[in-house]
Amino acid sequence: MTDKISDAVARRRTFAIISHPDAGKTTLTEKLLLFGGAIQLAGEVKAKKNRVQTRSDWMNIERERGISVVTSVMTFEYGDHVFNLLDTPGHEDFADDTYRTLTAVDSAIMVIDAAKGIEPRTLKLFEVCRLRDIPIVTFVNKLDRESRDPFEILDEIEQKLALDTAPVTWPIGRGKSFAGTYHLANSTMRRSDDDVEPIAVDGPEDARVAGLLPENEREALLEEMMLASEACRPFDMQAFREGHLTPVYFGSALRNFGVRDLIEALGAIGPAPRAQDADSRRVEATEDKMTSFVFKIQANMDPNHRDRIAFVRVCSGRLKRGMKAKLVRTGKPISLSAPQFFFAKNRITADEAFAGDVVGIPNHGTLRIGDTLTEGEELLFRGVPNFAPEILRRVRLGDAMKAKKLREALQQMAEEGVVQLFLPEDGSPAIVGVVGALQLDVLKERLKIEYALPVDFEMARFSVCRWIASEEKGEVDRFIAAHRGDIARDLDDDPVFLAPHEFGLNYEADRWKAVTFTAVKDYQTRKAA
Repeated sequence: MTDKISDAVARRRTFAIISHPDAGKTTLTEKLLLFGGAIQLAGEVKAKKNRVQTRSDWMNIERERGISVVTSVMTFEYGDHVFNLLDTPGHEDFADDTYRTLTAVDSAIMVIDAAKGIEPRTLKLFEVCRLRDIPIVTFVNKLDRESRDPFEILDEIEQKLALDTAPVTWPIGRGKSFAGTYHLANSTMRRSDDDVEPIAVDGPEDARVAGLLPENEREALLEEMMLASEACRPFDMQAFREGHLTPVYFGSALRNFGVRDLIEALGAIGPAPRAQDADSRRVEATEDKMTSFVFKIQANMDPNHRDRIAFVRVCSGRLKRGMKAKLVRTGKPISLSAPQFFFAKNRITADEAFAGDVVGIPNHGTLRIGDTLTEGEELLFRGVPNFAPEILRRVRLGDAMKAKKLREALQQMAEEGVVQLFLPEDGSPAIVGVVGALQLDVLKERLKIEYALPVDFEMARFSVCRWIASEEKGEVDRFIAAHRGDIARDLDDDPVFLAPHEFGLNYEADRWKAVTFTAVKDYQTRKAA
């Protein structure tokens, strides 16, 4: 059994795609999936009105606005490898969902727009990857449009991200002249991703390379390639795995350039599933016993079935259909009767899954984000945090008779991670918290479509929310008693302090030295007593 697990783990590559909005992330995702053989048609973003939806974006608001607002999970095979691709929201209003997703991957593809370079959102996502030591492969996209000099982009990556670069491929031309990619180390070229095998050439001077470009651009290309070959760093596997260096690939996902090189690189150099830190020990991916954690909940992916799926990252062992697992938070067993692999909206039953795989577990509210599942061992995986929201709003419902239904819907949305839900101690209406305003749009649409609850939002008198705790017995109770109108409970019944502004928060923090006010809550604290 151990050999089977080791072999299966070695084949897995679990990665996320991160980028600034509009860098071409969803298009790149489509093309990777196309190579995986799971779709027959890659649906272009701007021409999707009357086409079969093959994209990872499945929610109405995503299709209307052309953005990803939830993480999609897709499992597919290419060559000798099994890929688990997690397509994260690019918009900063969904940063919490993206952060949780990055706890479940072993590497990331960073997509950069060749005209814009490193953008603010790219920088923030990179910093999260660096905190988690996630190796990054860079894909410079949209070389078929007017773009910056490739050396400029490499310099910007090194300066803004403090990350060494090692260009692996080089663009043959740019803009209207973009005609393919050249592999600097192997002296091969691809005219497009339709070239299943790269074409061996005799260096950049080979006439077959130059022949792809207009005559007036050939000399400049040759100089560029010679300089890139001689002056740029060679790829170093150890530096890449440690997060100090990124291999760089150039291409155009929209026009099928460079994507095949990228997916083959992920198979060749991407890390296999790595060990995961738990509260009591480090769990190796090749261990016999199954362990896993929930990093995402998604409800109503299929509106016809009102389903609720917990996305689980397998950390070790073998997850088998029908097996019983221990839900560590409650100590109770849970039957994994119908685990599923996903391909955007499509799904198939997973008879077995191994470390690195991401599977969906259908359940009716039993599983929560941050939960750990084991074959009996008492351990909790770390690092799936909850962030204090930046916007607080009360939900206004036109029909008071549906108040109970609204409360249930909001609780389900909060368990899913769409919003955070706070129930004031004084019995006043519930408050929802979000990182960005676009999350409120998603909540409003989903309440209307999935629950037939048209709602609006109104300002709360609070703008700051912090979890409260104290090492001194009874201190939290005394604080709550003194601030009854400013206290609410979160989904886990943990107390939070609501303040009208930062000044009010700081004022109370100065007065109550024994109480801690925290903006981040680790899901580990959710374990039942």
